[in-house]
Formats: sequence, C-alpha cells, structure tokens
Amino acid sequence: MFSNKDLKNLIVPLFLEQLLMALVGIADVFVIGFVGEAAVSGVSLVNSFNTIFLNLFTALASGGAVVISQYIGHKDREHAGQAASQLLTASVILSVAISVVILLTNASLMRLMFGKVDADVMDACVTYLRISAYSYPALAIYNSGAALYRSFGKTSTTMYISILANIINVIGNCIGVFGLHAGVVGVAVPSLVSRCFSAVVITILCFSAKNPVSYLGSWIMKLDVSLQKKILRIAVPNGVESGVFQLVKVALSSVVALFGTYQIAANGVAQSIWSLAALVCVTMGPVFITVIGQCMGAGDIEQAEIYFRKLTKITLVFAIAWNALIFAVTPVFMSFYALEDQTKRLVILLVLIHNIFNAVAFTFADPLGKGLRATGDVKFTTATSLFTTIGVRLIFSMIFGIWLNLGVIGITFAMCLDWSVRGIIFWWRFKQGKWKTFKVI
Repeated sequence: MFSNKDLKNLIVPLFLEQLLMALVGIADVFVIGFVGEAAVSGVSLVNSFNTIFLNLFTALASGGAVVISQYIGHKDREHAGQAASQLLTASVILSVAISVVILLTNASLMRLMFGKVDADVMDACVTYLRISAYSYPALAIYNSGAALYRSFGKTSTTMYISILANIINVIGNCIGVFGLHAGVVGVAVPSLVSRCFSAVVITILCFSAKNPVSYLGSWIMKLDVSLQKKILRIAVPNGVESGVFQLVKVALSSVVALFGTYQIAANGVAQSIWSLAALVCVTMGPVFITVIGQCMGAGDIEQAEIYFRKLTKITLVFAIAWNALIFAVTPVFMSFYALEDQTKRLVILLVLIHNIFNAVAFTFADPLGKGLRATGDVKFTTATSLFTTIGVRLIFSMIFGIWLNLGVIGITFAMCLDWSVRGIIFWWRFKQGKWKTFKVI
C-alpha cells in the first residue's frame, strides 16, 4: 500500500515541520528574553499551562486521524469526509468552550496556580493567557485539518503551512518586541495571528474537491453521534493519558526544585536539548497512525504487520542516528549558555542518558504504541501508559532522585525506565497479535 517513496514523502516533511517548530520555539525564547525576566517567566509559565489544552486538541485530532485513515484504507471516501467534518465540529465545540472558560477566569486562575510569583510576573501571565485563549479555536481547527491531510499522506502541505506560520510568528515577535516595544503583547499577538493564519489556510484546503478526502459542509453543521463515538473512543483515552502525564510532569518539577540551583539549571537546559533529540519519534507517531490505520481499514492484517515491523526498523535506525548527532553537538550548545563547568558536565551526562534510551526504548514506547492505537487497541495501550507513567516514572523518580540521592540523574533514569517498561509491554502486545482482532469502523 505504501512504497518506499510514499513513506519518504510522508516522513521527511513531517520531520522537517517538527524540526522547524522546535527551532522557532528556541528563537521565540531568545526574542522574549529581550523583554525582561518577568516576561520570560510569565510566558514560560503560561506555555506550560497551554500545553494541557494543546495535548487535548492533539488527542482529539489523533482520534479523528485513526478513524479517517481506516475509512481511507477501506476506500470509503464519503465516510472519511464525514468523519473529518465531524472531527472539525468536535474541535470547534471543545476549543470554544475552553476559550470562554479561560477568558472568564484567567486572572483568578493564574493567581490560583502561580499566586506566589511577583506582581509583574503575574501581570505577564494574565496578559499572555488572555491573548492565548483567543487562539485555542485556531489551534484546534488547524490540528483537525492537519490530521486529515496526514491521513491521506500529504504531509508536505502541513509543512509549508508551518513554515509560513512560523515566519509570521518570528517576524511579528521582532516587530512587537523591538519595533513597537509592546512587551508581552508584542509576543502574544504574533502567535495568535500565525495560528489564525494556519487555521484559515488548512480549512480552505480541506474543502478542496481535489483532495482524496475533503470536508463536507452539511456534515460540519450537525453532530453525528455514531461518528463522534468512534472518534472519542480513541481521543478520550489519549486525552486522559496526556492529562495524567502533564500532572506527573508538574509534580516532578516540584521534586527537581529540591535539588539545588545547579541541578535545576542543568535539568532545564537538558530538557531543551531533549526536545530536539525526540523529534524522530514525535514525527513517526502520525506516520504509524496513517499507515497502520489505512492497512486495518482495508482489512489487510498481513500488510499491517509488515508495516509495523518496517516502520519500527525505520524509526530505530533514524532515531539512533539523530540522537547520536544531537549528543555530538551538545558541547557546542553548551557554549551558548553562561553555566558553570559543573552544570555543563551534568547537562552532557543527562543528554547522554536520555538519548540512548530515546533512540532505543522510546521507539517502542511511543510510535509503536500509536500504531497499536491505530488498530483500535486503545484501552490496553492507555492503561499501560498510565501504569508506567505513575507506577514507574513517578514512583522511581522518588526512589532514585530522593531516597538514593541521585537528584536529576535519578529522575532521568526513572523516565528512561518508564519508556523501557512500556516499550517491552507494547512489543509483547504486538507479538501477541491481539491488535488484529479490533474494529474501529
């Protein structure tokens, strides 16, 4: 169903899009730094909060992508278009509801979450969150359209949209900060504009009759319970999993704060490098969903198993090479940070540990898991992820980090143990073949 050229055309644009987003994120932080420490603190705090909703929209889009991919594999263009339209409807309803709540409660919510921060940091938080909330529907709408395009394998389109949107964002930030001296508003408004641009463009394209699957206007204006159940059956467990992961992440941030300044600094810098190292596995997740989803929709279990193995090998080789490259240039990254030698050495050690396990264990823990979800094997994969996140990552972070006094190294080992256990379980699940019996459509 997918030639090597097809897979290349699917994977490369997705990877370049993820890489661009990561690099632009670094550029954003650099520009925001010129506004002042209060602005940097406020934006970073709100971005961590925004991640919760971004993950919800992503989870919903992933659920829709599985259903759409299976209908495409089944060569049922009509139902694929209906599912895509219903995904857009659900995304709009969810995102607008969240935006209204945030706009009504933003100041009190920020005081509840970050009440101990300085007044100027709190002002930055409230301003940035208020403007961010207006962009939630645009984010959700773009994710829906991107899910449709990725489902029929045209990832170059989302890459080009991402390039243009990020150019708008960076130029807007420079104008807002250096030209208009607008502070946090000068950073927040360009993000809003770039997200609206992406949402409008992808939606117009998704209505094109030239696409293998397109939005159907009549189906956007109504709520179909049957299709919504199919989407939500996959989206809700994904959303719960993402929510629990974010809560554990917040809890572990509090633990890191116990280890002293140099460890906190090293962990923060290491995480920025980890995000680059993880790009291969982040890229391959949607690829698994598209390819495995279409195979299962076509009822071709044999092809699905072949592509499971082939995509896992591609991910493994690609991830090993990429993680090795990122580790090799980590000392170069360190030259841009004004850190003590002790802190730099700790960063390099943390990156080494992370990249070894990210290349090997995370390949099986994340992309393979998304492939299993694409078959409809949702309950087991979600339960496994929740178990390893709480029962392995959280508990062993306490054991390694605090009881064994390993600090942030212990927390990193616990994260890698989480991936290893989850990866082993998912590979066993794949080999067992239970996924072959599930039906999504």
